[in-house]
Amino acid sequence: MISIHHQQMTEKQKTLAREIFLSGKGLHSGSNVELKILPAEPNSGYKFKRTDLPGQPVINALASNVVSTARGTTLKENDATVMTIEHLCAALFGMDIDNALIEVSGPEIPILNGSSAPFVEAIEKAGIAEQEAERVYYQVKEKIHYTDEKGVDIAIYPDDTFSVDVHIDFNSKVIGNQFASLADIAHFKDEISSCKTFVFLHELEILAKNNLIKGGDLDNALIIIDRAVSQEELDRLTQLFHKPKIEVMPEGILSNTSLHFQNEPARHKLLDVIGDLSLIGCRIKGKVIARKPGHHGNTEVAKIVQKLIKKDLSKPAPPEYDPNAEPVLDINEIKKRLPHRPPFLLIDKITYLDDTIVCGIKNVTMNETFFVGHYPDEPIMPGVLQIEAMAQCGGILLLSFVPDPENYLLYFLKIENVKFKHKVVPGDTLNIRMKLAGPVKRGIAYTHGQVFVGDNLVVEGDFMAQLAKRQEITEQ
Repeated sequence: MISIHHQQMTEKQKTLAREIFLSGKGLHSGSNVELKILPAEPNSGYKFKRTDLPGQPVINALASNVVSTARGTTLKENDATVMTIEHLCAALFGMDIDNALIEVSGPEIPILNGSSAPFVEAIEKAGIAEQEAERVYYQVKEKIHYTDEKGVDIAIYPDDTFSVDVHIDFNSKVIGNQFASLADIAHFKDEISSCKTFVFLHELEILAKNNLIKGGDLDNALIIIDRAVSQEELDRLTQLFHKPKIEVMPEGILSNTSLHFQNEPARHKLLDVIGDLSLIGCRIKGKVIARKPGHHGNTEVAKIVQKLIKKDLSKPAPPEYDPNAEPVLDINEIKKRLPHRPPFLLIDKITYLDDTIVCGIKNVTMNETFFVGHYPDEPIMPGVLQIEAMAQCGGILLLSFVPDPENYLLYFLKIENVKFKHKVVPGDTLNIRMKLAGPVKRGIAYTHGQVFVGDNLVVEGDFMAQLAKRQEITEQ
């Protein structure tokens, strides 16, 4: 599964320090496009605004909005689309930007030199601003896997950081099998951003005849020579792209550009993986291993993760619990506040306490006296005792409102909406959260309680309680 959590070190979200302006042609549309990348509010993610359309519609950069992956990634929301977004998204992600508004005056992001480098350079010049909101990560807990009949195989494994390994395998003597790896996203600028998109020679004229690469230029792609080619054919290409004479280099590419790395095609595929996975909508912690990746497979994985995140967010999350951390209250402090004693003291320690929430732990063992008579052959913790554990935990919260809790008692007046979802057995650790549902008035308080075992909610309910001095109770 995937769980959502905030960084323990309170890592902050980031945006641009000031706006960026770029312009160029769209690779496939050939449209001259003006591009502004602006700072954006926390938790807004990446958004594209089509300034050339009526109403200037906004398209969220999310995998659920992907409508085409033919030679690039295209997003659509309502009736507005934006094409070839992957190099820009990779640059934003690789440069540690969480939130950005991208204003574009046409249907496609300009291709520029075919890599993320121009965007990275512009981001560096603009500067990066830290925001107040904490960055949220999605922690991969179990393997996520996508494969198809074309041999695409992409998996994400649990890990404490984000990293990507890419394997490509083309039927070509020039490329063949290549491998690229990015162990730390902080190295994106130096190791990945400058790697250009690539195309095989035999694809060029086909793409042109299919009304694509209108904005293509021999300078914004590596042209891979995968077969014998005559000078006559090369001359025809120079005319097609309005370039001076070109020739085949020893590396098996045209002389229009030079390689930054011997495995540049694999590194560019890794760049595309990062750009497409940014459409998850937030950063993840996991190791990505991609074999024969492409925009379709990349975005399908992003969609899978999005769905898992949505499912995970629909489930109540247990309180964070570190068994090695010093408790807020240990058992001796709890005994000073609560009148209960074993075997009816059902809280072992308090792990969190503020003005509205208390969290506590109850370790269930086979030594509990109630197991002697309660289903002795199949021991199950009685539901009424689970409720009592919640009540005692809530009592710690309410007694914290008075300076002398030893002089007060707590009586529960009403218990409603209790739902038991899973049985509790010896060996389980009850992770209890009680939350104040409103202000305490005249000693009356309402709380909502939840009990978790691991990630599973086992019981929840609503409580009404009265806080009163011992003397007042005696007089009544």
